[in-house]
Amino acid sequence: MVWLLAILAYLLGSLSFAILLSQLSGGPDPRACGSGNPGTTNMLRIAGKRLAALTLLGDLGKGLLPVLIAQHAGLGVQQQAWIGLAAVSGHLYPLYFNFRGGKGVATAAGMLLGLYPPTVLPVVAAWLLVFTLTRTSSLAALAATPLCLPLLAWQQPEALLPMLLLYGVIVWRHRGNLHALFAGRERHF
Repeated sequence: MVWLLAILAYLLGSLSFAILLSQLSGGPDPRACGSGNPGTTNMLRIAGKRLAALTLLGDLGKGLLPVLIAQHAGLGVQQQAWIGLAAVSGHLYPLYFNFRGGKGVATAAGMLLGLYPPTVLPVVAAWLLVFTLTRTSSLAALAATPLCLPLLAWQQPEALLPMLLLYGVIVWRHRGNLHALFAGRERHF
C-alpha cells in the first residue's frame, strides 16, 4: 500500500500546474521565461496574479492530497511523510515534463498542512515577514522552511527524517538562488 501510494503521489506531483496553466492560457513555458522555475513566484512575474494563485493552489493540493489519502488508509505519520515526499519529488522531477520541475516549496507546504497543520502558521508567518522585509521569495522560503523542524520533532517525531531530507532537497534546489543572494543578484519584487 505504501509503495502504491508513493508511486501515485509521485505521478500526481509530476503535474506541473505552472506549465499546464501556461499552456491552457496560451502563455509561454515558465521554464523558458523569467527565473525559469515552474512555480508560483515565476508565474506571478510572467503570467499575473490569477495564474500564480491557481498555480499555488494546485501545487499545495498535490502535496496535501496524497498525505490525506495515506491518513485515510490508516498509514502512520512517517509513511504519510514519505508519501508526501514522493509528491514533492514529482514536482521537482516531473515525469511528464522531462524531469524539469520547480523547487517544491508550495508542494512541501501542502504536505506539511496534511502532516501537522499547526506547523503551517509559523512557517507562513516567517515567509511573509522575510518576504516583506527583503522582497525576495527564495530567501523567504529558505528562512521559513526549517521552522517546521523543531515543531515536528516535538509533536510528530516520526516525520522528522523525511522532513530533514525534504529541507535538504529544497536547499539543494535553491542553490542557484543562494549563489545569486550572496552575489547580490537575486531577483526581488
